Amino acid sequence: MPDIPWSTPTAAAPDAEVYVMASRFETATLAGAVRFFLKAPGIILQMRKAPGAHGVALRARVLRRTFLTLSAWEDRDALYRFARSEPHRTSSRAASAYMKESVFTYWTVPAAELPLTWGEAERRLAEQKSSH
Repeated sequence: MPDIPWSTPTAAAPDAEVYVMASRFETATLAGAVRFFLKAPGIILQMRKAPGAHGVALRARVLRRTFLTLSAWEDRDALYRFARSEPHRTSSRAASAYMKESVFTYWTVPAAELPLTWGEAERRLAEQKSSH
């Protein structure tokens, strides 16, 4: 299944610190994974238009029912404003009905380190999961 590669909606100032979020979602069923995947392009498009978004990517493994997101934001408030806006808010509430597991992790990096790597995101998500 193709990934949606890193894109930079708005470049951060080179000397800025950016707020990063990585998430891992696993659906309970393959039908749930297909539903999640079909909603993903609209959410990615929303992120690309969101104020304060400095980067976004999706790694979709539909047959494994697993999805990773990686995004960079101006600050935590920009991420939270996006999360509360439509269509993300409604989609995330609906997705909770078919989610098996969700893991989130957050950190900051200098803007000069963008774009972020999947390796770093996966390492941090694994640490987050094992600490719960």
